[in-house]
Amino acid sequence: MKVDVLLGLQWGDEGKGKVVDVLTPRYDVVARFQGGPNAGHTLEFEGQKYVLRSIPSGIFQGNKVNIIGNGVVLDPALFKAEAEALEASGHPLKERLHISKKAHLILPTHRILDAAYEAAKGDAKVGTTGKGIGPTYTDKVSRNGVRVGDILHNFEEVYGEAKARHEQILKSLNYEYNITELEKQWLEGIEYLKQFHLVDSEHEINNLLKSGKSVLCEGAQGTMLDVDFGSYPFVTSSNTICAGACTGLGIGPNKIGNVYGIMKAYCTRVGSGPFPTELFDETGKKIRDLGHEYGAVTGRERRCGWIDLVALKYSIMVNGVTQLIMMKSDVLDDFETIKACVAYKVNGEEIDYFPYDISEGLEPAYAELPGWKTDMTKMTSEDEFPEEFNAYVTFLEEQLETPIKIVSVGPDRGQTIERYTEE
Repeated sequence: MKVDVLLGLQWGDEGKGKVVDVLTPRYDVVARFQGGPNAGHTLEFEGQKYVLRSIPSGIFQGNKVNIIGNGVVLDPALFKAEAEALEASGHPLKERLHISKKAHLILPTHRILDAAYEAAKGDAKVGTTGKGIGPTYTDKVSRNGVRVGDILHNFEEVYGEAKARHEQILKSLNYEYNITELEKQWLEGIEYLKQFHLVDSEHEINNLLKSGKSVLCEGAQGTMLDVDFGSYPFVTSSNTICAGACTGLGIGPNKIGNVYGIMKAYCTRVGSGPFPTELFDETGKKIRDLGHEYGAVTGRERRCGWIDLVALKYSIMVNGVTQLIMMKSDVLDDFETIKACVAYKVNGEEIDYFPYDISEGLEPAYAELPGWKTDMTKMTSEDEFPEEFNAYVTFLEEQLETPIKIVSVGPDRGQTIERYTEE
């Protein structure tokens, strides 16, 4: 058996949670391979809205194994709040969710360090969510991290050493803070974590594959936030690309099957950093309002712009995408003209590849297509698509040289249309 990987191709917020929820009936196992609780996956079905931060989106499907992999960073306090809310809504988490012992823990002092580092950067701040993600990955890479498995051995000693080290750094930054309430909630979260299956997830996932089980790997954030290939330094602290599924779950590259790349029919970004197709006019505001483009976790306004095919081609290349999934097509239902960035102009020259630096002196070159001016939210089959929308999809497929397999026309689980379905 192979694992299929599902990931975002833009700057995150592409709608991965909904797609995982739609795809999970076909899989036995759903595994999250990187990121932390700064990524919110919103799912809507049966009149309810759920926001998942650390828990895989397959949790709503009964009889599935859900795995939080070693590449994830976990905040026990936030995890407890998220898990208890799901349990209260009738989803038996402790039966369905397995957590890697090798996943790293976000400590209360990581969150304070996050705020202290951002404050010290002033105008050059990255725009983090303040959840302690960056400092936790920093500790991981510098071999100073605290892992889930540590709560079963020598925990007080390991935690005490890490906390003392962080307090020294905070002292050197002259940053004032009060850790009392944060730490109290965090320690309650540690006790709560002990009630779950804490596993060697690399063994578990490979044994599940050997026994013929199908696995879907779920990424957080998006490709353009990858620490190596994104718009550095305005990126997250982990590898959000397909290769991250190998390192974040312990899967060999030869085990990767389909790679589903998710994109919006336009483009958004949260926080600081370059965004070549960003719109600062009424069109950008209209996209934001129609698309309800506000962060699932933070509530922050998302920056909005037209689709960027230069960046998307790059994302498809580094991920080895086999199928595309286009979200929020309905948001563009009311536009006379749709634009798509097909090249960048740099110093008067046009380039069609993603360069080392996109931060300044770069202008998007657009192709224009007629809008469809049709409400697509009630459509249930590709046969109902307006001619202009089909033309937009065909244009994107030709530009990106990858088939668009699924089109989403609304937030609900049912508003998801599969294309190329065989009779």
